[in-house]
Amino acid sequence: MKKIAVLTSGGDAPGMNAAVRAVVRAALYYNYEIYGVKRGFEGLIKGDLEQLNASSVGDIIHKGGTFLKTARSKTFMTPEGRKQAIDQLHALNISAVIVIGGDGSFRGAEALSREGIQTIGIPATIDNDLGYTDFTIGFDTAVNTVLRAVTNIRDTSSSHEKTTIIEVMGRNCGDLALYAGAAGGAESIIVPEKPFTVQEIADKIRKGRTRGKLHHILMLAEGAGSATEIQQKLEAETGEKSRITVLGFIQRGGDPTAADRLLASRMGLKAVEACRDGADSAVIGIDKNDLTVTNIDEALKRGKKDDGELTRLTTILST
Repeated sequence: MKKIAVLTSGGDAPGMNAAVRAVVRAALYYNYEIYGVKRGFEGLIKGDLEQLNASSVGDIIHKGGTFLKTARSKTFMTPEGRKQAIDQLHALNISAVIVIGGDGSFRGAEALSREGIQTIGIPATIDNDLGYTDFTIGFDTAVNTVLRAVTNIRDTSSSHEKTTIIEVMGRNCGDLALYAGAAGGAESIIVPEKPFTVQEIADKIRKGRTRGKLHHILMLAEGAGSATEIQQKLEAETGEKSRITVLGFIQRGGDPTAADRLLASRMGLKAVEACRDGADSAVIGIDKNDLTVTNIDEALKRGKKDDGELTRLTTILST
């Protein structure tokens, strides 16, 4: 009987539990033994694995975070660490591992593959920064979390007639700021993919004041610049002191949206079926609502495409 292990690695993302659930139930459907690895690659090194059944993943589809826990492992990136992990898999006769996480997790999966272990990756990160797939698990939930915050902040910003800089996560990808900003009606959106000047933002603030606008919401992706530096430059340009709100880890938590639960469930099943069909060193993605199976190395080389249409939309509607 084929034995498969599943782990979650790197930063947590809403929908990881739904993905694990799908992997476990799909594996059992195809008569595989399925093992859960606690705390990612670090748990694999330490042999922290347990066999799972259908009940193990009951009532978790709606929960944020990951019941398997997650961690980052520097040890796994060493030959000695990988050997320990491989030894643990061999001891249980596990021949395949499904890795749920982002680009760093996929590099770990690729390393396992080079050691002769069949590996399949499922993209789960709120950053949505993987170029080979339209969306990653957790992104939609994070956008909605940011959107709720924007709605609340706008009330206070309007009452005090202030400009508010809202810094969101995303590393070097601006999707979280762009999507939440567009949906939340932000007046300015700053992302790493698009150059900006403080002068442009200051002109937009002044234009808004002229037509009676009481507030200005500025969405800032964390990889696009310093919120404090932008705040200081805006004050110098406009004479008004803005406020900064950094949303932080609140963006990673919360119950996953229906979209993320469905995406995670579809990808979990696809990962098991790809494993059954002999795919190796591959990752699951979605392209125009169709699931895809792509080589990890090829997937990691694909750059993230700039959503020009959404950028154009926000530029026009926020004037």
